[in-house]
Amino acid sequence: MSLEVLGITVLWIFLYGYLIVASIDFGSGFFAFYGKVTGKDHILNDLISRYLSPVWEVTNVFFVFFFVGLVGFFPDTAYYFGTSLLIPGSIAIILLAIRGSFYAFGNYGSKDNIVYLFLYGATGLLIPASLSTALTISEGGFLKVTDDKVIFLANELLKSPYSWSVVALSIVSVLFISATFLTYYADRAGDIKSREILRRFALFWSPPTIVTSLLVFVALREHNEEHFTQAIEIWWMFGLSLVFFAIASYLIYKKTRFGFAFIAVMLQFFFAFFGYGASHLPYILYPYITIQSSVTNPTMGTTLVIVFIAGLFLLIPSLILLMRLFLFDADYIKGQK
Repeated sequence: MSLEVLGITVLWIFLYGYLIVASIDFGSGFFAFYGKVTGKDHILNDLISRYLSPVWEVTNVFFVFFFVGLVGFFPDTAYYFGTSLLIPGSIAIILLAIRGSFYAFGNYGSKDNIVYLFLYGATGLLIPASLSTALTISEGGFLKVTDDKVIFLANELLKSPYSWSVVALSIVSVLFISATFLTYYADRAGDIKSREILRRFALFWSPPTIVTSLLVFVALREHNEEHFTQAIEIWWMFGLSLVFFAIASYLIYKKTRFGFAFIAVMLQFFFAFFGYGASHLPYILYPYITIQSSVTNPTMGTTLVIVFIAGLFLLIPSLILLMRLFLFDADYIKGQK
């Protein structure tokens, strides 16, 4: 495996980790607001709060690792994406700040305020929508380079069916991933009422997940035929994603083995996400940046690979330890400490 392929693979693993961990966090905000509006907060929100309290501060670690590594491995991305992501990136930062303030005010008793809960739930859907524009822009057609100046074609992005299909998929995926995990978490806590509400959410959002995924493929064929053709060549990865989706949906419907159902969901998105990434290669930003043309010098690249792999092996055990000490502790999960 070449240095550039190894580098982008490590970065993609970090982005996948962020996809899973952040989706649970973002979706939890929507469900907490839903619980407040429908008068079911006494059932749902204690469970959601027990999950969020120990983990919300580490959610963005994956995100930071990815973008720092992306610029480090492929310096040209800073030049091109710096212009194109100025608006959506700024929006995402503002939304993350609003979300962070919710956690801060929550420690002082404002967490039950309907306004704060609305902002918490809304940002949980708007942040992935804004961040998803980076993947959309990477498909090409939204930037123009004239006289070494990058011009972002915002109107083209807003008018693109592919762009809106990706936004829809990002929102639906967040809700589906979060609902399946929280269903499992409620089951481990023995909270049957919460489990049934969240289980219905998981079943409700499962068909839209597949429908929006298909819409993305259809829109991709029209927007970037080269990428679509390469995706078809590795159809088996997307086929495995569909198989694991069917397994997860079946187990949730049958009210059994919720933990294995969530693992199946993780595998569903693993194969879909890595299938998308593999079919996108060698481009990082079509047609301007490839992993070969923009990779940093070998010494810097090797150092970054070593550092990021070491970070990965440090981060994963830390998350496992966090889960053992807090999330899945027998007393903590039931709200007894």
